[in-house]
This record gives sequence, structure tokens and C-alpha cells, in this order.
Amino acid sequence: MYPKTFDDLIYEFQKLPGVGAKTAERYAFTVLGWSEEEISEFSDILRVLKKNVKKCTRCGNLTEGELCDFCNDSSRNQNIICVVQNPKDISTIESMQEYNGVYHVLDGLINTQKGILPDQLNIMSLVDRINNDTEEVILALDPTVEGETTSLYISKLLEGKCRVTRLAHGIPVGSHLDYTDAMTLLKAFEGRKSS
Repeated sequence: MYPKTFDDLIYEFQKLPGVGAKTAERYAFTVLGWSEEEISEFSDILRVLKKNVKKCTRCGNLTEGELCDFCNDSSRNQNIICVVQNPKDISTIESMQEYNGVYHVLDGLINTQKGILPDQLNIMSLVDRINNDTEEVILALDPTVEGETTSLYISKLLEGKCRVTRLAHGIPVGSHLDYTDAMTLLKAFEGRKSS
């Protein structure tokens, strides 16, 4: 239906997560309408991105230097480490504007069905970061089977080395009990606290 080059562009856009055929087609038409300068800028930034952006040697976050901005920031508490699945989770936590520690990016979760084992994740470098000054490791992983498995694995590795905590699970603020599933309700009961 379209020229091969245009079809190829649609195909490439479909490789992006959450982009189906119709969205990819819209993206391709948008790019087709760009000026030569806009296309040049877009392709240049893709090349620069691939060349310059790498993983922080300490925590695994994205950076253009050896250490990321959080690891380099002396005003942050370097003795509280928040463990996340990927760099995108850091931006979610930072949006609270309350957390002042540093991060550690695992680059995934343990998933034996997909063949993702602990040694394929950035876990041992987390263990290596723990020292006598480490106050707390916060496991901020998704409340899924994979997230729970990974949290349990890390908790066992760090047992006796430092305080390990997990994010609370339960009923979201503003929701109703009758719309809450059994597992969420169970987690809310398990995590209840004095008021």
C-alpha cells in the first residue's frame, strides 16, 4: 500500500513499546512532514544518545559521565539506597520530592519462566555497595510475582548486613473497599499499622 521505505519506517516505529500499527503509521506520517533540518536533528540525537548515554558505574542509572547525578550529589544521603527495577522508576520516585537517598538499578526482575536469573541482574554490585555506614536499603519493586521473588532474594542476601525495607502495599487513597481485589486487601491487612 505504501512505498517500501515508508513501510520500513512504520515497521521500525512498531518496535517501540506500546506502539501498534496505527500509531506507528501516524508517527511515520509525522516524520514525513518534517523539514530536512528536523529529520537531521532527530537522527543526530539518536546517534549521540547511543554514543554518550551509559550506565553509572556505581548504581546502574543512566548517565553521560562515570557516575550519575544522584551518586555525584553530596547533599543526598549516600547511606540510604533505594533499589528499583529500571531508571524510569527513579523519575517516578523523584516526583514525590521527598526521598533524599541514592538509587540502585537492577535492570529487570528475577523471572525464571523467561530465563532471567539473579546473576543476569545488577544485584551483586548492590551487595558490594553495602558497608558499615549503610543505614537502609529500600526495595521499591513492583508488587508482582517477579517483584516479590526479587525482593525476597535481595532481602536474604542482605540479611544481617543492613536494614532492608519494602514499600507498603495496600488500598490506594481515594478508592473503595468493594472495588479492591482480594490480594490487595490481604496486603493492606498484613501492612496495617496503628493510627
